Amino acid sequence: MSTALTIAVQDRIARITLSRPEVRNAFNDAVIQELKAAFEAVGARDDVRAVVLAAVGPAFCAGADLNWMRRMADYTRNENVADAGQLAAMLTAIYECPKPTIAAVQGDVFAGGMGLVAACDMAVSVDSATYCLSEVRLGLIPATISPYVIRAMGARASHRYFLTAERFSAQEAHRIGFVHELVSGAAALDAKVNELAQALVSASPAAVKACKRLVQDVAEREIDADLIAATVQGIADIRASEQGREGVQSFLQKRKPAWLAG
Repeated sequence: MSTALTIAVQDRIARITLSRPEVRNAFNDAVIQELKAAFEAVGARDDVRAVVLAAVGPAFCAGADLNWMRRMADYTRNENVADAGQLAAMLTAIYECPKPTIAAVQGDVFAGGMGLVAACDMAVSVDSATYCLSEVRLGLIPATISPYVIRAMGARASHRYFLTAERFSAQEAHRIGFVHELVSGAAALDAKVNELAQALVSASPAAVKACKRLVQDVAEREIDADLIAATVQGIADIRASEQGREGVQSFLQKRKPAWLAG
């Protein structure tokens, strides 16, 4: 029995909930595998017409778990490639889930958590949530999540927020198209997500599945094996680099990175 997430199905709607509020729902290699398996499982169920990805606690997802980051800090490049490949496979499982997916964002979204939201077909956010692509502060890049995030917010916004690592509001996330709807509070979030889910459940399952594939096939470049492999190589390269290692170590040690010293 997993303690990292829960899965519930009711009225043809599956709800996958991140349940590690003590670590701000950050993920590690085990959680990544569980999320991948969960989306594959509900995607194959005939009694599921829509999937909601939710979370409990003050944060939706803070990205990588600190203990996992400590282990990754000493990974070889080959180990980084394998590790990033698992994250890429999980994001692909969400993006390619044959059932439509909704991210129900009840709190802050950082780094890899941005990939979870972006990989879903639609997103509803509370207006108090904060968003951030924080990787460059650690000497890293958001490579593995980039195909999904760039599609969700567009290249222009990505140029800014990938490079500055600044936090931005839910209102800004809505303005740039990263989230579709803003609501005030948990009750309103549940109501709007349920409204969207009911619309999905009421439509033709075959048509909804075909429409999802239509958008993916038509919009820009297909997220294919070559692109995924390139993003895996990109994050492995930067993690194994001098500044990548220094950035992660300085973060874990709660000190300024070398490029800010002096």
